[in-house]
Amino acid sequence: MIQPKKPKIVLYFPQQADPKLNAPSGKDLLPLSLLTIAAIPANEGYEVVLIDGNLYPAEEAFVRTVEACEGALLFATTGILGYQLADGYLCAQRVKARHPRLPMFIGGWFASVAPECQLATGLYDAVAIGQGEHTFRDLVHAVESGTSLEQVSGLALMRDGQCVRTPHRTIVGWNELLTCPWHLLDIEPYRAGQLQGRKVREVERMPTPPGFENKPFFGISYYSSFGCPEPCTFCCSPEVTGKRWKSMPADRMLDDLCELKQRWNFDTVRFYDANWGVMEKRTSEFCRGLLERDTRFWWYCLMQAFSILRYKPETLDRMRDAGMYVVGIGGETGDEGMMQKIGKHTHNDDNVRAATEMDRRGICSWVTYIIGYPNETSSSMQHTLDQCRKIAGSCTLARPTVWPYRPIPGTPMYADALQLGYQAPQTPLEWGTIGEYHLEETWPGKIPPEISRARRLFEHYSTLSLGLARGKVGWWEERAKRRMQTNDFRYAGMEAKAFHLYHQLTAPWRSRSPQVRMGHRTSVLSGRGAKVGS
Repeated sequence: MIQPKKPKIVLYFPQQADPKLNAPSGKDLLPLSLLTIAAIPANEGYEVVLIDGNLYPAEEAFVRTVEACEGALLFATTGILGYQLADGYLCAQRVKARHPRLPMFIGGWFASVAPECQLATGLYDAVAIGQGEHTFRDLVHAVESGTSLEQVSGLALMRDGQCVRTPHRTIVGWNELLTCPWHLLDIEPYRAGQLQGRKVREVERMPTPPGFENKPFFGISYYSSFGCPEPCTFCCSPEVTGKRWKSMPADRMLDDLCELKQRWNFDTVRFYDANWGVMEKRTSEFCRGLLERDTRFWWYCLMQAFSILRYKPETLDRMRDAGMYVVGIGGETGDEGMMQKIGKHTHNDDNVRAATEMDRRGICSWVTYIIGYPNETSSSMQHTLDQCRKIAGSCTLARPTVWPYRPIPGTPMYADALQLGYQAPQTPLEWGTIGEYHLEETWPGKIPPEISRARRLFEHYSTLSLGLARGKVGWWEERAKRRMQTNDFRYAGMEAKAFHLYHQLTAPWRSRSPQVRMGHRTSVLSGRGAKVGS
């Protein structure tokens, strides 16, 4: 008996970068968040149309989405804090204008902690809170059957001008989740975009793996765990996940990635897990499995310093042998008192020791720090800069960097920021266009001028010492290395200005390739730090 055809679902993955800025969206990030929620409906026979806004000019992406919504059962989108909020909002506006009766939904990290902001737009019938796979499945069934949305757990709804929530939905493990429906994805535009070469300021640009310094490479993103057990007070994960961590078993991850390697033949994998390395047993089994299956690709992920330090040396060695080439470490702060306020289980020089362990094994550590937390003192910020310089001076491969604090809804520190006078954006469009916090201060005035100058000098010397500014290592770069190693910055300001002048004067004779070489690593800091103000 022929089964009736299931209706159509349209999903839109917003652009990561504002097309008006000189920082284009990369083709490295696959629309994983929407692929995961599409898995159950696709398996049940629904027609799923997934449009990735990063593959098209903004206007074309909107037109494609609006046209796809003709005759659809529902429309859904997502977005994290950044330009995705603005682009998703603009696309949803277009869809609502053409299809005013079409049920529309949104989920994701920002929507989960600020559902009132999304519902106040009048665009969405409901916001999905937290883990979305089962919530979206139930939403699809409710819309198709005409069941009230109040019967679906894990939603925020606008009723009589008030945001109300349906019953809480329990987080589930991978035994209740399906593998991503990769068949929904045409991988060729991602592959072709990457093999054309990555621009220096490209958003979400992957680091260059060993052996690809002078040639393009193809990488994919992957997602193998949900949540994070850490209680960090500047992060919204504790609010969204309840400090739960659910991970895909190592053998299932191996089966999926090895099959994708055969199908797509990628060169590298970026794990988009918030905290990939919580469980040493899973890490060890995954690495052992890659070696036993003789499946070769480079990969990188996010881990905590204390996880690295508690791992057995043989596990760290196995990670290296299995292809790990970069690890992202949330350093957060170099001040012990500030770390206690954050609540993280990192102490004293754990960040330095973890970066050293990775450096010894030929693995690059991207150690990210934040300064300008609510009520943070100048001395605390200076301790962070001192720890960054210590890592940069002692670990050849490490890439420590410092970002200004950004208030994030759904965090304890956000309430502190509001009490201190932070004027929060009110709409998704405003939240999506306030700037990128890793490049600029989205809450100006909280970092003292002398600390801001010291940060710019650190970024200048760090970038220069790696050979990123000129694409080579010469006199200027060697001098920058000595500055970092000796922590001698007495004449740094004048020296930085002299380099900036030299850099400008020699620009006409300098040729730059799309990717800047730095041994066998390419840094996300490319193109930054060459200019330092007084």
